[in-house]
Order: sequence, then C-alpha cells, then structure tokens
Amino acid sequence: MNQDWEDRVTAAWATFDDYPEERAAEFRAVIDALVAELPEHSALGPFEQACAWDSTGHSDRAVPLYREALARGLDGYKGRRAKIQLSSSLRNTGRAEEGVKLLTPELDGPSDELDDAVRACLALCLSSLGRDREGLSLVLGALAPHLPRYQRSMANYARALVEPED
Repeated sequence: MNQDWEDRVTAAWATFDDYPEERAAEFRAVIDALVAELPEHSALGPFEQACAWDSTGHSDRAVPLYREALARGLDGYKGRRAKIQLSSSLRNTGRAEEGVKLLTPELDGPSDELDDAVRACLALCLSSLGRDREGLSLVLGALAPHLPRYQRSMANYARALVEPED
C-alpha cells in the first residue's frame, strides 16, 4: 500500500490506548475500515486485523489471520513481526510447541531490531513447555549486549545454561 495508508494505520495504532477494553470492538472497526481500502488479496489486511484482535485480548481470533497474512506472502519486517506475534498467540492458546517451531529459524535469520523480541517470545514458548533453562539462556543472551558491564560474563552464563556439562 502507499505511505498515506501506512501513516493512517500508524496513527490508528497511536490511539490504541484511548480504547478501554469495553470499546475494543470500536478499535477493531477502525482497523477494519483501513483494511477495507486494501486490494482483495493483500497480506497487510489479515496482518493488521490479527494485530487488532491480538491486542484486544483475542489470540484465538488472531492466529488464523496471522497465518493467512504469512500465506499471502507477508515478508520482511512485517513478516517477522507476524511470526513473533503468531508465536505469542500460539503460546497463549496452548500451542507453544508450534511457536517454538515458528521462531527457532528466526534465530539464524537476518538480524534487525526485532532480534530481542524473537528471543523473548521464544523464551516464553520454551518456558511454557517446561524448558526454562533454554528460555533463560535466550533472555540472558539477548540482555547481555545491553548491559553497561558484565556483557561477556552474562553471555557465558547464558551459553552455560544449555551446554552439556563436562
């Protein structure tokens, strides 16, 4: 879509906190109106609708929409966001293993500002599966570069959580 549409979507999301829970349907209607402007098979439509359902507490409604957006070819930055958000929604709906399978390849994908979000959501999925040490390792590894000191120590501790002991 064009920049004007993207700007209006960004502006709509900037008002999200103006919609208390009892007005969630109104916010989703704002997103639906913007989606109605898109070409029929646009991947952006189901992605934005999934985000709206997810953000208003309906992970179950978001999952099929994220899947549809990805199936329609949503890629790049928004595709990565869709995978992160889908994995979170899968975890919320009791399908954390699917979330792990979806996000694990992202650890080896091109790096961007979403890297830490990938690790955080993957860590939550792993924790939901009782794999807390692996999840903690991911979180510590993501945190280490942001620390003013102890980066090397924390990175080593993160690796030690998942490496076999000698």
